[in-house]
Amino acid sequence: MNRDTDLSGRTAIVTGAGSGLGRAEALRLAELGANVIVNDLGDDAAVVADEVRTLGSEALAVQADISAWKTGDELVAAAVDTFGGLDIVVNNAGIVRDTMIFNLTEDKWDKVLDVHLKGHAALCHAAAVHFRSASKAAGGPIYGRIVNTASEAALMGAAGQPNYSAAKAGIIGLTLSTAQGLGRYGVRANAIMPRARTGMTEAVFAADSDSRRLDILAPERVARLVGFLSGPEAARISSEVFIVYGDFVALLRPADIEEKFIASTGVFDEAELAEKIGGHFEGKAPGSGFAAYHLAELDETGIENIA
Repeated sequence: MNRDTDLSGRTAIVTGAGSGLGRAEALRLAELGANVIVNDLGDDAAVVADEVRTLGSEALAVQADISAWKTGDELVAAAVDTFGGLDIVVNNAGIVRDTMIFNLTEDKWDKVLDVHLKGHAALCHAAAVHFRSASKAAGGPIYGRIVNTASEAALMGAAGQPNYSAAKAGIIGLTLSTAQGLGRYGVRANAIMPRARTGMTEAVFAADSDSRRLDILAPERVARLVGFLSGPEAARISSEVFIVYGDFVALLRPADIEEKFIASTGVFDEAELAEKIGGHFEGKAPGSGFAAYHLAELDETGIENIA
């Protein structure tokens, strides 16, 4: 069966697209035919925009700080003014300021939350305003795709990344809310949890020892999922979260209920809570709590985490 992966005539915004995963995503969307607004802070945005053009698509580099709320509006305005509309949003921009919780400073908290969570929210908001207006003008649903970038750290927690873990958990909630709020207008919103070898992760992963293949942690592998979720074949997919790296994509299911405790008299006291909840934990295996450590079992790449 032939599948429609053509993005010709579509316009995409990709944040943090000057290097790494964002660059790979921008280039993949261009390969599929989309025009791309390439957003990043430095001159690399213009370099990637040139790379997009060599692939036969149009591009515009917008050097702006996504942690500023107004940047979301500026990016959407650039898409509309330059290409006549907006179809695809890929929120990728991010930074790390690794620290243990007891060493966390307000500045390290604010910077990470501002770039990741506020940056995602700013562009989702601006895109939502555009999509809603376009749907009303069209008199029905329109084409809209939002791909946000979360992380397994949101589910497992990372001891040295309380700021990053919190931001990525917030992005999941933002994505689900965005999907619910924009579904009636034809917009689909999903989140990915990628692993990729980039400048931000260069000190995290060991090298791939198999030189006969595309690096098992190459960002291009992740970009293929972004291309799919941005495309027409993803029309039925929304409010979903995917883990992606190596040679696989994993679709996550919602959080489940392990046990429900009911007060015998209708109101708990501490003694009954100790008996029922405390008793449950007496037989509970260590490491089997809410933190999803079992996700580590997905990793069959053979790449050692050296951080």
